[in-house]
Amino acid sequence: MRVDPDEFVAVAEEQAERAEALVVEGVGGLLVPLTSDYLVRDLAAELSLPLVIAARPGLGTISHSLLTIEAARAVALHIQAVVLTPWPDEPSQIEWSNMETIERFGEVPVLGLPHTEPDSLAEAGAALPVSDWLSP
Repeated sequence: MRVDPDEFVAVAEEQAERAEALVVEGVGGLLVPLTSDYLVRDLAAELSLPLVIAARPGLGTISHSLLTIEAARAVALHIQAVVLTPWPDEPSQIEWSNMETIERFGEVPVLGLPHTEPDSLAEAGAALPVSDWLSP
């Protein structure tokens, strides 16, 4: 199957006109190619989408998160927050430190989303300030 970025953008814009909000899943990250010369980041930039970055809370998350923030800002994307998931019921000092470090260096809010089963995902997500993220 061949992906046509122009068609992606057109369909997304059409859907956005008919909805209160457009939410697009990043399919693995901003720098994932959708075609040989078109990244997820390119799609987000064309649609002027604000970002919520999902990242793991453990080892490697500081670099991963800050590199993603840098890649987003390189094309003037606005980052609403970083969400660390699955956030443990009893976070370790390392996990708290990772959260604080990303927030400080990334200059962006960082929140935790606990591990959830599909049936309870909406309940867990309700604790996040999604309404604020969707406001212009």
